[in-house]
Amino acid sequence: MSLHKHRSKMVTDGVTRAPHRAFLRATGLDDEAMQKSFVGIVSTAGENTPCSMSLGPQAENAKLGVAAGGGVPIAFSTVSVSDGTSMNHAGMRMSLLSRELVADSIELVVRGHAYDALVGFAGCDKTLPGVMMGMVRVNVPSVFIYGGAMLPGTGTDGREITILDTIEAVGRFQAGAITAEEFSAIEHACSPTAGACPGQFTANTMAMVAEALGLSPLGSAMMPAVYSERIALARRAGETVMKILDAGGPLPRDLVTRKSCENACAAVAATGGSTNAALHVPAIAHEAGISFTLADVAAVFSRTPLIADLQPGGRYLARDLHHVGGVPAVLKALLKAGYLHGDVLTLTGQTLEEALRDVREPDGLVVRSCEHALHDSGGVVVLKGNLVPDGALLKIAGLKSLQFTGRARLFENEEACMKVVSARDYREGDVLVIRNEGPKGGPGMREMLSVTAAIYGQGMGEKVALLTDGRFSGATRGMCIGYAGPEAVLGGPIALLKDGDLIVIDAATNTLRVELSDAELQTRRAAWRPVVRTPLGGALEKYEKLVGPAKHGAVTHLGGVVWPYETPEADGAHRAHQPNTGHNADNANKG
Repeated sequence: MSLHKHRSKMVTDGVTRAPHRAFLRATGLDDEAMQKSFVGIVSTAGENTPCSMSLGPQAENAKLGVAAGGGVPIAFSTVSVSDGTSMNHAGMRMSLLSRELVADSIELVVRGHAYDALVGFAGCDKTLPGVMMGMVRVNVPSVFIYGGAMLPGTGTDGREITILDTIEAVGRFQAGAITAEEFSAIEHACSPTAGACPGQFTANTMAMVAEALGLSPLGSAMMPAVYSERIALARRAGETVMKILDAGGPLPRDLVTRKSCENACAAVAATGGSTNAALHVPAIAHEAGISFTLADVAAVFSRTPLIADLQPGGRYLARDLHHVGGVPAVLKALLKAGYLHGDVLTLTGQTLEEALRDVREPDGLVVRSCEHALHDSGGVVVLKGNLVPDGALLKIAGLKSLQFTGRARLFENEEACMKVVSARDYREGDVLVIRNEGPKGGPGMREMLSVTAAIYGQGMGEKVALLTDGRFSGATRGMCIGYAGPEAVLGGPIALLKDGDLIVIDAATNTLRVELSDAELQTRRAAWRPVVRTPLGGALEKYEKLVGPAKHGAVTHLGGVVWPYETPEADGAHRAHQPNTGHNADNANKG
């Protein structure tokens, strides 16, 4: 059943819409154009980050695809906050918040103007999940396209280097391991092109999630940002969304189901992807009205083998994965071994199993078969215990040891810890605990890449551990545990810790505990008082009042938004038909 003008009729049809049509004529539309479907083309294109700088040309070419398919493309934009320049200062509090603003702005524009379909482009850590969340919320025919990763640079020794080399070089320079000239050379060479960070950090991880969920074309995610093939890909995205409109689906909520969310988590685990996926996949599911929590993520992570040798824990980059088959190569290896649901839908309407039928086998280096996995469980694990009843996340890909025991050293915010790390005023065996950095406590749940990379660069990556109720970057490596819940500001056990408490980490058994009796914890809880801070104001004040816990994706509304259909005229006339809303047991509420 075609969805031609299923929404835009409210703007273009009937006597009472003459003022609307007059406004549209001022944008360059004529009578013929107003009989076509209106397709929003949203991107986060901008000059604030290399992640977004390739998006403009891609979005322009998507417009050509929409027009070729018989639709009217209408471009609009939304915000992006660069983790690359907001890290290690108060600006990082704006990063996770921006995910909600991206999703909200898409809802406002698409519903406010009654667009029939959507093509979305994003390039950095929070814009990818934000755009996907917006698509699922409005539930119109949609195609998501990631802008692509940058190419690596070349160091003075001929070795390929990335932004992670510069971040970790800070610690190496502080430790006296490299000279000022060597430090500067790494900084100048590591990021030679537009695009997102090239390892399996958050942007590439979430691009892989988009393919696994069915929101992106298979094979699109790992293609570098500067490859001209992306222009053709963007044009095809416009053509594809018009085909979905004509066919009446699949809609985003046909694609985002419990099964596809499990597939997405399997892809993350199999590639040693970013721990941030455990925050974003539940948030995307939430938009479809599906309860998919950290516990659900943990179940998939624990049963999925690590089969891709990708940085930061491994050797290869997104470009390398693209050249050996991209995301489909990973998905096929997992499907063949029984780790994926093959009956979920893809953008084309094919099942995933059908779509992967002709995909090449793993190359054996970048991607292995499940029979020859790098590790029996995924590259990311969820830890639980008396210190983190709601769970915490640790990326184990690349770790030499899965156990660590040490004494707690407490910091009430990231800056306090960074000051100590920069001065190298800590010692082997410490468990550095940064608290009051959760979704509400920050607010904004800052990620701690600068701290963790400095520790790693100083040669202390697995000689100390770091625990926080904040987040870590997808580029983080070492014994670094984040997303500890409940967070400190809510009185979680992390708030009750004292300097010197013995903390035991065991990723082999997925446990994290503090060696304190229940009675001692109860005594400390009775004496605990939340941190008092100055009034926030602005966006952070609103975010702090609305945001939920990390285990549910740090979301800010009830989820499963319903966008009711209206009739174009107020004369009681009814639509001849209603579109396929993609009803299934996972998502009863439809947009």
